Amino acid sequence: MDPIVEAALKKWPNVPHCYGWLALDARGDWYMRDERIQAAGPFPQVKGSRVTHEKLRQFIERNYAADESGCWFFQNGPQRVYLQLEAAPWVFRLDAGLLTDGLVHTHTGLSCAGSASWLDEQDRLFLSTPLGLGLVHSMDMDWAAQAVEAGLWAPQACTHAELLQRHGVNLTPLP
Repeated sequence: MDPIVEAALKKWPNVPHCYGWLALDARGDWYMRDERIQAAGPFPQVKGSRVTHEKLRQFIERNYAADESGCWFFQNGPQRVYLQLEAAPWVFRLDAGLLTDGLVHTHTGLSCAGSASWLDEQDRLFLSTPLGLGLVHSMDMDWAAQAVEAGLWAPQACTHAELLQRHGVNLTPLP
C-alpha cells in the first residue's frame, strides 16, 4: 500500500466505505461505475467507463487488496472502495516464460506460480496461486494449453460458484 494512503487512513480512520463504483472485468480491466451507470444495469452487462489513465490504473493496482470476508477493494486514501468482480480477483497473463519458470503474471503486474487448475462450466481456466484464485486471460489460452501438455497443470472440472466458495471470494460486496 502506498505510504500516502497509509497516512490518510491514520488521519481519517472513519471514512465510510464505497460500493459499486469500481469493477474488474474478466480481462483485467478496471471500470468506473457512476450512479447513472449503476442505475442502467448490473456489472458486467453494463460496464461503465474503462480506466485508461495509466497513473490512476497503477495507483489502483498498488492499493488493491481483500478483506477478511473475501471482498476485494481499492484503498483510495482513507476510503475503501469495494469492487465488483466479473469472474475472480486476479486475471493471469501467460507467456513463453511460463514453460521455463512456471510463473504467471497478474493484471496488476505481480508474478507467481500457479498450482491447482480448474475449468468451470463456461470452459474458463482458473488457477490457484499464493495470491489466491485467478482467471487465465482468454487471449492466453494457447499458452495455457501448452502448460497442460507439458504437465504443469491438470485442470479439473468445477463450477464457478464452487471455486468462489472454496477460495472465499465475494464477487459483489454489499454494505
